[in-house]
Amino acid sequence: MRKGEKIFFASLAALAVVLVAYKGWIVASDTEEDPGIPFYTTADLSVQKQASQLIRDLKCRECHTLWGTRDMTASVPSPPLDGLGSLRTEDWFFDYFSAENPQEILPSRLKLKYRMPSYSHLDEVDIKILASYMASLKVEDWYLEEVKKKEYEKLTGKTYKPSDN
Repeated sequence: MRKGEKIFFASLAALAVVLVAYKGWIVASDTEEDPGIPFYTTADLSVQKQASQLIRDLKCRECHTLWGTRDMTASVPSPPLDGLGSLRTEDWFFDYFSAENPQEILPSRLKLKYRMPSYSHLDEVDIKILASYMASLKVEDWYLEEVKKKEYEKLTGKTYKPSDN
C-alpha cells in the first residue's frame, strides 16, 4: 500500500472513531426521560378477559392492531384499536357494533371485503362487553397531543399550535 493510501485509510478510520465517540457522547448526555408506553385500559380484569375472547373469536386482529400486535399475514389498512377510548364513548361503540351497516356511522374508503363487518348478530351482552372494552382503551394525554401535532403538520405543512385545533 502506498503512503497516500495509508494516510487516506488512517484518516477514514480516525473519522469513524470520532463519529462513534460523538454518537456515544450524545446518547450518554441525553437526559430526556422515557415517558413509557402511552396506551392503557381502564377495564376491570373480567371485562378484559371476556373482550379478549371476543376479539379472538371475531378475528379482529386480522385487520386491527391491539397492544401493538396483529396478524402478520394481514395487510388491511385498518386503524389500530389502542387509544380509541380517548376518542369515542362507550355509547358510540355500542351503536357502531350494533349497526346493521357500520359504514353509516363511520364511512370507509376501503374495498367492500375489508370494511368493518356488522356485529348486530351478536348477543347484546357481547356487544356491551366489546363497547365497554373499546371505550376503556385510553391513551396518555401527552401522546394524544403528539399525534395531533404530527398529523396537523403532515396535513397542513404548518407548525402546530394547540390553539389551532
